[in-house]
Amino acid sequence: MKPAYFKDWITGWHWGVRIALFLLLLSSLSQLGMFVLTQNYMVGYLGAQPEDISFAVMATYAGIITVIPLQFRFFRYFQARSYLLMSLILAICLNALCIYCKDINLFLVIRFFQGILTGNVLVFTLLLIFTRLPAEKVKAIAPAVFYGTILSNTVLIGLVAGIVVESADWKVSYDYLIMFQLLMVVIILLMLKRSSGHKPYPLYQIDWSGMVIFACTALALAYTIIYGSKYYWFADGRIRYSTLATLTGALMFLYRQHIVKRPVVHLKVFKLRSFVIGICLLAIYYGSKDSINLIYNYATGVLKWSTLEVIELGLCNIVAMVGMLVISIQLLLAQRVRLKMLFTIGFGLMGVVNIWMSYLLTPDLSFTDLLVPIFIQGAASGLLFVPLMIYVLSSAPADTGATGLVIAACTRFTATLNSFAGFYNLQLYFNQHFKEGFLGYLTPENQNMVERLSFYRGLYITKGFTADQASALANAAIWQNLNQQSQLLTNRAVFMLFGIVLISIALLILLIPSIGKTYHWSKGKFALNRTKATVTS
Repeated sequence: MKPAYFKDWITGWHWGVRIALFLLLLSSLSQLGMFVLTQNYMVGYLGAQPEDISFAVMATYAGIITVIPLQFRFFRYFQARSYLLMSLILAICLNALCIYCKDINLFLVIRFFQGILTGNVLVFTLLLIFTRLPAEKVKAIAPAVFYGTILSNTVLIGLVAGIVVESADWKVSYDYLIMFQLLMVVIILLMLKRSSGHKPYPLYQIDWSGMVIFACTALALAYTIIYGSKYYWFADGRIRYSTLATLTGALMFLYRQHIVKRPVVHLKVFKLRSFVIGICLLAIYYGSKDSINLIYNYATGVLKWSTLEVIELGLCNIVAMVGMLVISIQLLLAQRVRLKMLFTIGFGLMGVVNIWMSYLLTPDLSFTDLLVPIFIQGAASGLLFVPLMIYVLSSAPADTGATGLVIAACTRFTATLNSFAGFYNLQLYFNQHFKEGFLGYLTPENQNMVERLSFYRGLYITKGFTADQASALANAAIWQNLNQQSQLLTNRAVFMLFGIVLISIALLILLIPSIGKTYHWSKGKFALNRTKATVTS
């Protein structure tokens, strides 16, 4: 008998089930979205460094990717309603604890366990979505809903969080989150049956030790990458120890996956060329997609936009992404377009947007100036994501279980690390390069420099400052302009670098199959001519 998870009153109401499951996904992912938008307030409240807040985000991701493999076994053992209720109630308790937590170390521990609970709800909701879809549509629609919600949750939840923090204390955002989760508790009670009728599958041969090693390795890697620049990398003992822990943990985990009977990650997938190519493309997509954060930071730092204005820009990106997500799903289900074509168009559009932004950035842009590139970036993201996930998941053999999904989640983890640390180090390098270039022109012999200083001094003297004060403020204004120009040129350089890489990827995807066919044709032609020459002789 097929398990029945939903109560009779809602089983036939398809849109009611869809909305409820989407809200359930959103209630879990809001742990990430709300925190990202309110992290500046957390820095002031906890007295933490920006690196600590970045590590808190990655601790949550580490919790998510640690429990994802276990959820597929738990879904066949536990009842969905009781499991989701337990996870949400514990999440509410941890959110309440966050409100009163003032110790950064305790906060990091809480964030890791919040990640575990987020993973619980995410995967169970995804599996409930599976039960509502025809088998032929599962691979296309389920990842689209699941990852589409992940990609858009920061903006959707941030819209609420932004309104709250603009008008009230940031802690109130946790009150709203708790109320949202309490609402989901009620919906679960009304929507899901107490028992689905499935026979519990015993929880044996689960690699608990491997999961602990995996979690420790992920946390050690995040610590190394995020705090490396702050502590001058291997000059500091903490980074040396965390690097050693990362390497040791990775080797231990891979060894366990090789010897256990039911591995979490089947290592044989890395022997498949199509799977490796898919993961590499997914990593490039994730890494290049996060360049949009440079635009948001530019709007906040240079243009001085409010949080709500930045979120409005983000909503335009989400609208484009969701629209193209739907279109790409329809095209794939109708088999009217090949994955290769979607990859080429998607990476090509993202490359064009990055190159466009490298020329567009100036100290003064309006909302409409950024609207079109932001919209195109979202459309490109919508074109790429589902096809990439389908390519990755279909490249992994059926007997490898959730290996493809686990490795895809780990790819997202490392891409987010790159967003936090990689972009930081890249900007640090370019910023220093451009500042050193500017300093060569800040000399008394430079007439433009002298005229600009005189202008600022005169401006401040007319406002009532003394001559000494006016000189100090003029120098500060020059230095502020230098920092702004250096940052703009840095962002331009990063966008140009990403644009070149993405355009190159699009061209490789388009040309390599043709080059391969030409090579095999030439090889066959050469072999045929050689055979003819041998026969003739």
